[in-house]
Amino acid sequence: MSPQQLTRGRVLRHLAAHDTPALFDFFESLSPASKRRFQPHPLTLDAARGLCEAASSSTLRLVVLAQSQIVAYFILEPQVSRHEVGRYLDQGIELEAGKDWMFAPAVTDQLQNEGIASEAMPHLLALARAAGARSLVLMGGTQATNARAIAFYEKFSFKRHGGYQTEVFNHDMRCIIAPCPQAPV
Repeated sequence: MSPQQLTRGRVLRHLAAHDTPALFDFFESLSPASKRRFQPHPLTLDAARGLCEAASSSTLRLVVLAQSQIVAYFILEPQVSRHEVGRYLDQGIELEAGKDWMFAPAVTDQLQNEGIASEAMPHLLALARAAGARSLVLMGGTQATNARAIAFYEKFSFKRHGGYQTEVFNHDMRCIIAPCPQAPV
């Protein structure tokens, strides 16, 4: 995907090798509450460095930049974690690596609810669909106490599929983005 121009001069593009300082600054900008909700990997300088150096891996990592500052970060992972596989199987849904992609979004606290993720989602969905994904599965689900996130996901056709309990209940959510193949007649 080539960089996509968004409104207000923002740009959606792939994470690049030179983004380490900006990605770490983004991690540091997240409030403690946002950090508790977004935990796909450590939010450290070493993690930022490793993610930027691995920018050519099969995992798609995209960022939204406002000037040179990262204000949103998205993960599209074609490998499904065994935890997700087990939880979804309990709901009668068989997840398949390469077809059911893990998805983890984060927007800096100062700009949450400003439409950045909503503006990026059509591009992210198209990118995942073009790469062969049939669905996006929220990495770790979303906390039941995070009403704004649930409303956002439902706006983009994510459906709830059970969940699990930690210190709060977490809804497993999945969005079908490609039609299922027709059964032979």
